[in-house]
Formats: sequence, C-alpha cells, structure tokens
Amino acid sequence: MASVIFVPPSPSQSRVSLRFPRFFTADHSRLGLSTRTCVGCNLVEPLKHGNGKPCIPLINSELAIPNFLTSSNVRNPINKHDTRLRIFPGTANPALSQEIACYMGLELGKIKIKRFADGEIYVQLQESVRGCDVYLVQPTCPPANENLMELLIMIDACRRASAKNITAVIPYFGYARADRKTQGRESIAAKLVANLITEAGANRVLACDLHSGQSMGYFDIPVDHVHGQPVILDYLASKTICSDDLVVVSPDVGGVARARAFAKKLSDAPLAIVDKRRHGHNVAEVMNLIGDVKGKVAVMVDDMIDTAGTIAKGAALLHQEGAREVYACSTHAVFSPPAIERLSSGLFQEVIITNTIPVTEKNYFPQLTVLSVANLLGETIWRVHDDCSIYQNFLDLSKLQRQILSIEDSIKL
Repeated sequence: MASVIFVPPSPSQSRVSLRFPRFFTADHSRLGLSTRTCVGCNLVEPLKHGNGKPCIPLINSELAIPNFLTSSNVRNPINKHDTRLRIFPGTANPALSQEIACYMGLELGKIKIKRFADGEIYVQLQESVRGCDVYLVQPTCPPANENLMELLIMIDACRRASAKNITAVIPYFGYARADRKTQGRESIAAKLVANLITEAGANRVLACDLHSGQSMGYFDIPVDHVHGQPVILDYLASKTICSDDLVVVSPDVGGVARARAFAKKLSDAPLAIVDKRRHGHNVAEVMNLIGDVKGKVAVMVDDMIDTAGTIAKGAALLHQEGAREVYACSTHAVFSPPAIERLSSGLFQEVIITNTIPVTEKNYFPQLTVLSVANLLGETIWRVHDDCSIYQNFLDLSKLQRQILSIEDSIKL
C-alpha cells in the first residue's frame, strides 16, 4: 500500500502514526501525533540545510523516538490575534498549507476564493491584514495558469488591504523550465512570471527547489530558496541500506551538480551519470551510462518528475547494467500522463517524492512514498518573520546531528 501524507488531525481524531526526522522534531503532544524512528546508514557529512520538521507516515511501527533527538527549539501554540503574522492558503495545495499552520501553531487566515461561471477568479480576505506580515501558500502546479493567476490576485488583494509585507510561498514554481533560450525566437517564461509576481505586489518569494538557481536572479525582490533534499536524505538514511552498496545517479548531465551534492551527504556515495539526448519536449532517449552500478543500489535524483520518461528510461538502463535495486527521488511530483504507468511498471524499488504538489488518490501506487516539506517551510517562514538567518540556523543543526551519529555508532558497536 502506498505511503501517503495526511493532514494532521486534532488530538482526538488522530488515527495515523507519523515518523519525524531524527534530529529535528515538532511539538508532537500539541499535534497529537506519535513519533517513530529507525537506524540506517550514516551521513558522512552534516546536512547543509536542516529539513525543518517534516513528517513521514510509517504504519505499524513500535519504535519511539529517543528524548535526546528532540529539538529544544519548539514553538508553543500562538493565538493568531497576538501576532502580526498571517498565513493564507490558495486552492492549489490546501493540505500543505494546513500542515504548515499546524507546525507553526497558527490558524490559517480566512480567505474567500471562488470562480465565476466564465472562469474568472474572485478573492476576498475575510479578516484584517493591515500592517501584517502575510504569507500566501500557493504552488503554481497544474493547472499552472489557473493557479498562477490565483496567486497574483491573492497578492493584489493583500496589497490593497494594506499588508505590510507580502511573501509568496511557492513550493513548486511553474514555468521554471523555460529559464533560457535554447533556440531562436523562444520566450523566457520564468522571467515573465517573476515580473508578474513582482508587479502584483509581492515583497518576497519563498520557493522550494527551483529548476535552476539562475531563476532567483529573475526576481527584482528577495528570494529565499530552500531545498527539499534534506527531507529525502533523512528518509534514506533511516533505511537499512549498506553505504558501500549505494551509488547516486544523475538522470542527465544537467543534474550532475545536484546529484554530486546529494551523494556527498549520503555516505559520500559514488556518482554515475546517464547520458541522454532529447529530441523534443518531454521526449528523451538514453544513450549510455557513465559510472559503475553493477550489484549496487542506485538512487536516481532529480528535481521533478513530469512524464517520467527520462527517469524511467534511465532506470531501465541501470537494470541492464546490473543495478540490484533502483530508487527514484524527486522533490516535485508533476506526474503528467503516462508517468504513473512508467513509475509503477516494476523498474523502481521505491519512488520517493515530497508534497510540494498534491498527489491525488488515483495516482497512488505501491512503490510511492510521499514525504512532507510542511515543517521545512514552516520553520523557514518563522525565521523570515523573525529576521533570522535561514541557512545559519539550519547549519547549527549539524552539531546535534554529529552527536546523533556518534551515539548510533556506539549503539552498533
């Protein structure tokens, strides 16, 4: 049965046991959630960015998380009227918005969003935001045009309601792949969308795993770029995979830097590269493999899975070259047809994604595991609101992680 994310219920309604990352956990008693953990391969180097407090569903586990793994930086529930911070959800991913608010101890702001008969979007804030620090959670995932327009209208509504600061929290930034001209007379849609968000009135953007770092430069306002990799890394580190058997695979040459950084943090695993040639959009042809995967557990890393053509052909090649198992890891699960058929065809031992884009129930399949970035985004929002360094605070977690790894090594001995 597929592992899926549930919106955290109230304590009296909780039916699901959630496993939280080992070195950074939320106030579970407040959320009404029990925690789980397990020991796996070590990370040779501390994570450069903490993963907040993502929750990973794990059913029928009896292991409780040790007290020393609980972060001291736990926020108490806050009355929304006692703070100038407001979080408003769009309609693209309301479950993620609810999880973020749950972690932060806040209630979601009241907002009315509806479509007229002709498809026009109407937005009205149903509470005052005058002088407030407002965060609008809205990924521009499919249908991209609808969700993007909704975000722009939400920003405009907040600006006209005299919000002090408006931050567009975009877990998945649509149009990010159109970030350069590869042929004559092409548009650079990523820059256009950045201009639209800026001109609508946003003061800041908080994005997760942009397709390319250069997209940050398209905005004329500050951009906080957080990475979903630590969430996936922490999950893989909990699995009982021998570090000597791991090899990290980049599905194309363009993702080598991402895969290299991933491999360095995952027991400094060796790196392999799938060489491919693309004949058109969403059409890829695998040519050959650079690196050795024979008898190895191959972990394919990419920022998104759209039609799954690239990653599926890469997995087939890895099996031909003697890989024992193949895992697919991606932050954004776009899952355009026929992605589900390709991913569930038996090529993958497990497909690991995050919930930056909501996954509908019809797209569940047995190999699918969905990890939550809600607490990663929630912690980032707190630090932006408090005018604190995002990355330095994440780096401070490395000290705690070193202690955890040392204790785990002692237990193994």
